[in-house]
Amino acid sequence: MPEVLVPLSRWERWLANFTVSHGTPGLVVAGGALRGSAGDGSWFVARLPFDLRYDGAPAAEEFAAAAVVPEAWGLLLVRKGGFAVARMERERMVDSKVGQRHVQGRTKAGGQSQQRFARRRANQAREAYAAAAEHAVRVLGGARLVVAGGDRSAVGEVLADARLSEVRAVGPWLAVPDPRRTILDQAARDAQALVVEVVNAPTDPG
Repeated sequence: MPEVLVPLSRWERWLANFTVSHGTPGLVVAGGALRGSAGDGSWFVARLPFDLRYDGAPAAEEFAAAAVVPEAWGLLLVRKGGFAVARMERERMVDSKVGQRHVQGRTKAGGQSQQRFARRRANQAREAYAAAAEHAVRVLGGARLVVAGGDRSAVGEVLADARLSEVRAVGPWLAVPDPRRTILDQAARDAQALVVEVVNAPTDPG
């Protein structure tokens, strides 16, 4: 089901647009999230960032007020083509590192050539993840929470470093291309957004 990231500053407008399109939704709190159901059958489920659970009143204003940004947290974006890591204090980025590492693409060659290529590619990937882990240890400092994105297996390889054993990845998961500085800056904003799953009722063709 489609999910959208809604910045807190746009939550009120997003809800107003939903209301215009589908009618005023009835709000309930369930499973740590805010659910809205409209009369035409459309609905949404809004979740707080950082895996925060919402157990307050079924009210849009109170829900948004519960989206508290941690005092210290981080970002970790990893793909085979590079990585980006940042330490955040509330909404402010206080340290960061972006790096690129070359990992060869796949080959159509067969036999022993393909095996040698696969081993070389695996070694390059391990070196890239080790470099990303090294920078993550330095940049994250004492931050225990990170919002991660990119390639899930690559992020898992980096977080498998024993020095990052106390770091926990929390939502939302960020689907990003090879990390660059602009990607990291946008990820810092997206990490603080509400995660809204929305389903629009099918229109009546008649």
